[in-house]
Amino acid sequence: MTTTAFLDLLHQPRPILSDGAMGTLLHLRGVNFEQCFDLLNLSNPAMVAAIHREYIEAGSNMIQTNTFSANRFKLAQHGLEKQVAEINTAGVELARRIVLASFRDVLIVGDVGPLGVRLAPFGRVQPEQARLAFIEHIGALADAGVDLLIIETMTDLYEVNEAIMAARHVAPQLPIIASMTFTRDDRTLLGDNPAKVARYLQQAGADVIGVNCSGGPSQILSILRQMRQAAPDIPYSVMPNAGWPQQASGRIMYPAGPEYFGEYALAFWQEGAKVIGGCCGTTPGHIEAMRRAVDAAPATMAEPAFSLAVIEREEAQAAQPPTQLAEKLAAGQFVIAAEMDPPRGLSMHKLLAGASLLSDAGADVIDVADSPMARMRMSPWAVCSLIQKQVGVETVLHFPTRGRNLLRVQGDLLAAHALGVRNVFVVMGDPTAIGDYPDAMDNYDLVPSGLIKLIKQGFNEGVDHAGVDIGQPTSFFAGCALNLTPNNLTEEIKNLRRKLNAGADFILTQPVFDPSKAVESLCAIREALDGLRVPILVGILPLASARHAAFLHHEVPGILIPDSVRARMDNAGENAARAGIEIAIELVEQMRAATSIQGIYIMPAFSRFDYAAEVIEAVRSSEVSA
Repeated sequence: MTTTAFLDLLHQPRPILSDGAMGTLLHLRGVNFEQCFDLLNLSNPAMVAAIHREYIEAGSNMIQTNTFSANRFKLAQHGLEKQVAEINTAGVELARRIVLASFRDVLIVGDVGPLGVRLAPFGRVQPEQARLAFIEHIGALADAGVDLLIIETMTDLYEVNEAIMAARHVAPQLPIIASMTFTRDDRTLLGDNPAKVARYLQQAGADVIGVNCSGGPSQILSILRQMRQAAPDIPYSVMPNAGWPQQASGRIMYPAGPEYFGEYALAFWQEGAKVIGGCCGTTPGHIEAMRRAVDAAPATMAEPAFSLAVIEREEAQAAQPPTQLAEKLAAGQFVIAAEMDPPRGLSMHKLLAGASLLSDAGADVIDVADSPMARMRMSPWAVCSLIQKQVGVETVLHFPTRGRNLLRVQGDLLAAHALGVRNVFVVMGDPTAIGDYPDAMDNYDLVPSGLIKLIKQGFNEGVDHAGVDIGQPTSFFAGCALNLTPNNLTEEIKNLRRKLNAGADFILTQPVFDPSKAVESLCAIREALDGLRVPILVGILPLASARHAAFLHHEVPGILIPDSVRARMDNAGENAARAGIEIAIELVEQMRAATSIQGIYIMPAFSRFDYAAEVIEAVRSSEVSA
């Protein structure tokens, strides 16, 4: 068939029937999940061909090539990244031979799945890298002669957009089905709802908007309705799983049978779906049941009557005033923040006593870290809440992106705000490999700039990541990190620019021990960023011993301690802690004299809050005397 045949079929009254799962059947026939299914186009073409043949005999109008994971990134997991063209070409030619042998008009669909990597700003793969991978994948399918493309099982709108642009670049003549997958709560893994997805895919240039995989027919029908309400003037494709997968006797089972799919085929058709098929767990039996149902029904199905759901917005509440930290920085006051680690157990007595000491000494806010060095500790928003309630001093919640998916990020933000914690310090966080549980998952959906953007341009505007109303805007005051003695200043400036563009309100720096180099870096940063008007609190870490200084210098990334400082700690002997306090006070004086900073961020090592209190009192005393 030709590429125009698909578009012609879309205008026919009856829906186009696609095929069902490929991977499910391959697994049932003995292929291990750890194997590369796409390589079977070369290593066992007869098995793949048999599945294509069965779907055609079941009544499919189109079959998808066995190329779902045949992109450079996924093939690299099997050492096959140099065989992208070969594997895709074989998949198309295999499907074509089976279609020709069937003597039926069956379309060949080039199957394009996700790359299996996270794209920026939620991951490390840049959009242009993703586009090149899609160009390579889709280009091979187009050169081999597919009739159309399906870009399916996508979870990230950024990724599906790159795939569509790649397809339009290398194969502008080919129609595109762009299909997303959803979680149990009718959201993509990145939190986008069906309405947003539909509008986005239509604007991106898809010929058909699809939903596949996800759950069973009932959920897919609900998602289809939501998508059509948002974008009614475009054809739709639905390819549900055979229900949510269940494990039984070591096997993955899907509960929804063929007759159930036959019933839902009519419901999909009535709701406006022009392409109907199956995904995980479906078989030729499911397709045959849908074929019978569609063929037995009248050629014209009544259009559904949509009932738009009304989302009630919470009563508007008065805007919350700025945090005390925001007010002090806006007024030009010199602010002192002091860091504390949450307890490893349940007891808060020592920590609350330490917070009181720091507050009495003159600290404006208490910074509460989140699992520093990847050590298991109490959740910091609970600690922040208790400090604010029992000590009466405002807190800053450290909020690492590492170890949190998008759902947890947003839930934790809502929890913090509900507890009255509105100052947040966004960081990447420490890798789990160095902590108590090195085998724990260490993934993340957002980089710091992405999280700051979510906070400042999403939550503070009253919407979540998907643009869904959260009832009322939050009032977070968001900070970001900066290293004033980096190995690569250009890269540090680049990262800071992203954070500032996302909306960062203030900056906390890593500990400074070389004031001359820190001042030099700060001047360069201000020049590169047109003055850098965001308040900066310089990190100050009182050294406890010569050994402590040596450890920080040699083993902690981003911390450089000059030879003169380490020698001074060595020479101090038993009085090393006193020397560390004196050095910290001198550093504050030197930084204040050399450049315009708006505060310090003091980090007491080993929970020596008394050392930190001495530094704070000395700084406050110098302000009074001045």
